[in-house]
Amino acid sequence: MTKHALITGITGQDGAYLAQLLLEKNYHVYGLIARRGTDTTGRLHELGIAGQVHLLDGDLIDPSSMIRALEKSKAEEVYNLGAQSFVATSWDQPILTAEVTGVSVVKMLEALRIVNPKARFYQASTSEMFGQIQEPLQTERTPFYPRSPYGVAKLYGHWITVNYRESFGMHASSGILFNHESPLRGTEFVTRKITLALARIRHGLQDVLELGNLDSKRDWGFAGDYVRAMWAMLQQEQPDDYVIATGETWTVRQFVEKAAVHAGFDIEWRGEAEQAQGIDRKSGKIIIRVNPAFYRPAEVDVLIGDPAKAHQKLGWKREVSFDALVQMMAEADLQRAAK
Repeated sequence: MTKHALITGITGQDGAYLAQLLLEKNYHVYGLIARRGTDTTGRLHELGIAGQVHLLDGDLIDPSSMIRALEKSKAEEVYNLGAQSFVATSWDQPILTAEVTGVSVVKMLEALRIVNPKARFYQASTSEMFGQIQEPLQTERTPFYPRSPYGVAKLYGHWITVNYRESFGMHASSGILFNHESPLRGTEFVTRKITLALARIRHGLQDVLELGNLDSKRDWGFAGDYVRAMWAMLQQEQPDDYVIATGETWTVRQFVEKAAVHAGFDIEWRGEAEQAQGIDRKSGKIIIRVNPAFYRPAEVDVLIGDPAKAHQKLGWKREVSFDALVQMMAEADLQRAAK
């Protein structure tokens, strides 16, 4: 029989890729969407699936709308991807982040208990919960030490999911996802900021790319790979939590260098610390400049995950390499800038 799934955050990067995956598996896909006065379905249109999903009005801070969405969708699987998900914004809007990213998780779990406690639930946890890392390689057993209001809010959502699983026997799992990117990534995130800026500079639409800490290290994967792990978690007989990562780490500087090659630049770094600059050897045009204003109040210097449990129990492995991911994003933004 065809399954029904409800996705919160369906208009985001992960929601769009997950909706595409579930449609390929013949699900009836429903998405919770908050009406904010503008059309936010651009990613669904870009993937060509906007007409194939059922959008339901609702808001993560409104439990009654979650109940109605669960009733209308008859969802057997619920993927909670909605959140205020930009780390930098969480310092400016800490209370909103706590409500939307943290407390909304327990509201959804309560709505599930009312409507269909047997439905399977996925919570989008994050590597930002590790923050100031306690081990060089982060696993499901690594202690958490979040370094932002976003990480703290996500940690509440993670632990309340564990609590409802253990207290009420719900099939509730969390994916502790490390950084995952794609051409659908929001332009406020550093990877997409880089590829879009380089494309705009190449086409004469922008002069300078300003970045923060070039030496931050992240474990970057492809979002399309990571949504396969989400689905796999809800197909398991027993719910559990899984680190989803590549096990590799790269610096922001390395991401810039690789993206620049695809944009047709030959980067040379000059200067130290806040004075570092990226110069295109061919044209002499400055295209990268470090701006201390983009540093976080509490920096997370390095994150790298161990996906061994996901490999073993879910049979999940990433398919897109880091180099292929950077190329995919750079080429997509070159095409956008050309238009």
